[in-house]
Amino acid sequence: MDTAQVIGLIVGVVVVLAIAAVAVLLSRKRKVAADRTKAADLREKAEADEFSAREREAKAARAEADARQAELEAERLRREARGGQEEAESVRAGAQEQLRKADEVDPDFVAGERDDAGAQQTQERESAAGSGEEPRRQTDAGRGHAAGAPSDPGNLSGPRTGEDRPRNL
Repeated sequence: MDTAQVIGLIVGVVVVLAIAAVAVLLSRKRKVAADRTKAADLREKAEADEFSAREREAKAARAEADARQAELEAERLRREARGGQEEAESVRAGAQEQLRKADEVDPDFVAGERDDAGAQQTQERESAAGSGEEPRRQTDAGRGHAAGAPSDPGNLSGPRTGEDRPRNL
């Protein structure tokens, strides 16, 4: 082998090595650029996930606050209901007292009728309260008219108006 061939072979190997080195460098640059792009995408996704997590935390905090507010509102309504119940019981007691006074004044009242009707009404009210139903309105101890209506046995049509009352002559 002569010198020219050895020099040509060395130059060829150097050129091939140079081309391989350039290819490796370009490949590394592409990989680094791809890694940078991938890292940027991952950071954006992480930021979006972080934002989503904060948003969910805020929604959860709002839901918790709404639940607390609802509990406070429910407690307020329970107190109002208890107050209304107490007021209703007070009004009922007053109505019973008025009925008792009316019975004392009523010449047609027979003792014992109100006690039987009152016991029946109380029993119905208690059973209706347990079932959530409204109690039915009962007639006044079977006298044929609703409680509180005039006690005229001849008039079963209901309360009298000013027009059908007898006049004192």
